[in-house]
Amino acid sequence: MKKPAVQRYEKNPFIENMTIPVRDQQVKMSRLGKDDSILVNQATGETTGTHVTTYRKVDSEQFVKLFTQNIALTFDLTSAGIKAFTLLLWAVQHGALSKDQVDLDHLTLEEFLNAHSERQLSQATMKRGLKDLEKAQIIARTLRPGRYFINPNFVFNGDRIAFSTILQRKTAEEEKRDKALENQQALEFD
Repeated sequence: MKKPAVQRYEKNPFIENMTIPVRDQQVKMSRLGKDDSILVNQATGETTGTHVTTYRKVDSEQFVKLFTQNIALTFDLTSAGIKAFTLLLWAVQHGALSKDQVDLDHLTLEEFLNAHSERQLSQATMKRGLKDLEKAQIIARTLRPGRYFINPNFVFNGDRIAFSTILQRKTAEEEKRDKALENQQALEFD
């Protein structure tokens, strides 16, 4: 039996931008500063690094789930905040009063729970979650109780969104400072 031929390259195939198919998505990798999609450190002006972009088509339910997870991660939402954000998205899709206002009260909660019998969300959890969303500036109270303004930067009727997360390694000095702070906090709680 003959061994398959080994592919060899004259030039490094990883230097140019490349797209890698991974399951049901496309992952594009590029060096920052090589095209128009660059991230700039405002303090130093530095534009180098690697940018990984994932393109993935999902159905409506997956879109809402992934969108909610990314917003929760970005704004450090509690479990109550995540549940309230899911309620908010549902309310916008099924009963927003206008383009920038939505009712998020006990009646909305009842309708949501009737439409999603598998979900559990108490009124107390909803209220804690709404406070989370206010703190994250995703919603703001109107003059009318139970009615909220929607931040259009986070809640919209589009069908595409890109999330970018920049990972930057801490310096040795920052790691020492953080470790010292953790030790100090541990001593205070003991």
